[in-house]
Amino acid sequence: MAGFKMKKKQLTHAMFVAPSLLFYSFFSVLPILIGIYYSFTNWNGITRKYSFIGFQNYKKMFTDQRFLRAIRFNIKYAFILIICILALSIILGLLLNQKIWGKSFFRAAYFFPAVISLITTGLIFNQIYGNVLPELGELLHITFLKKNILASPNTAMYGILITHIWQGVAIPTVLVIAGLQTVPEELKEAAALDGASAFQVFRYITIPFLLPVISMILVLVLKDGLMVYDYVLALTTGGPAGATESITMLLFKQGFEELKFSYAISQAITVAIVIIAVSILQISLTNRKKVYD
Repeated sequence: MAGFKMKKKQLTHAMFVAPSLLFYSFFSVLPILIGIYYSFTNWNGITRKYSFIGFQNYKKMFTDQRFLRAIRFNIKYAFILIICILALSIILGLLLNQKIWGKSFFRAAYFFPAVISLITTGLIFNQIYGNVLPELGELLHITFLKKNILASPNTAMYGILITHIWQGVAIPTVLVIAGLQTVPEELKEAAALDGASAFQVFRYITIPFLLPVISMILVLVLKDGLMVYDYVLALTTGGPAGATESITMLLFKQGFEELKFSYAISQAITVAIVIIAVSILQISLTNRKKVYD
C-alpha cells in the first residue's frame, strides 16, 4: 500500500513537471542541438541545400580578424565592467545598509534604473552623448564635453560602459545588501572590541560572508559583459569603424545580414563554451574561501 502511494505521488509530480519539461526541451534544448548540427555545415539560413563541412567553421574563426577583434573587445569590456560594478555595488551596498535617514528612498532610487529596458536606456544616453553633453560643453567652454564620446573609436567603448554601469549596478547592489544581512553583528562587535579597524572587520569578516553573493555577481556581470548587445545596438551599432562590434552584434550581422548562418552558430557555440568554463572556474575558486554555516 505504501509503495502504491509513493508511485502515485511520483506520477503526480511527473505530470506537473512534464509540460514545463516538454516546452523547455522543444524551445531550448532542441534548438541548441539543431544549432550544433548546423555549425558543421555551410548552411546560409535560407536555402534547403547545404553541405557537411566538418570543423571548417571552427577552424576559420581562429584566423578571422573580425571575430578576434570582437573577442578582444568583449574581454576588455567585460573586465572593466566587472571591476566597476563589483566595486560600486559593494560601496553602495555598505552605504545603503547603514542607519541613515531616507534609506528606503535611496534604495528605491538606486534600483530605479533596473526597471528601464536596455534599449530605452541606450537611446536616452545616445541623446545625452550626442546632444546634451556637447551643448553643455559649449556653454561651459569645457573642451572634452564638446565632442560626442561615441564618435571616436578610442572612446566609444567607454560611452557604452558608462551606460551599462549606470543601469547594471542596481541588482548587484540589492544582492550585496541582502548578503550583508547574513554577517553576524556579534562577530563584528567582538572584532571591534579586540581593536580591529573598520577595514580589518570588512576584510576578514564581511568579505568572507559576502563571497557567495560576490560569486553570483561575477557570473552575472561576466555574462552581461560577454553578451552585450542592446547597448551597442542603441548607441553605436558596432561603430565607429567596427571599434565597438561585440561578439553578439557580429553574430547577428553575420547570421541575418550576411547570411553566414552556420558560421555564426559555430562562433556562438564557442563563446558559450568559454563562458561556461570561466563561470565554473570562477565559482570553484570563490567556493574555496567562502564561509560555511
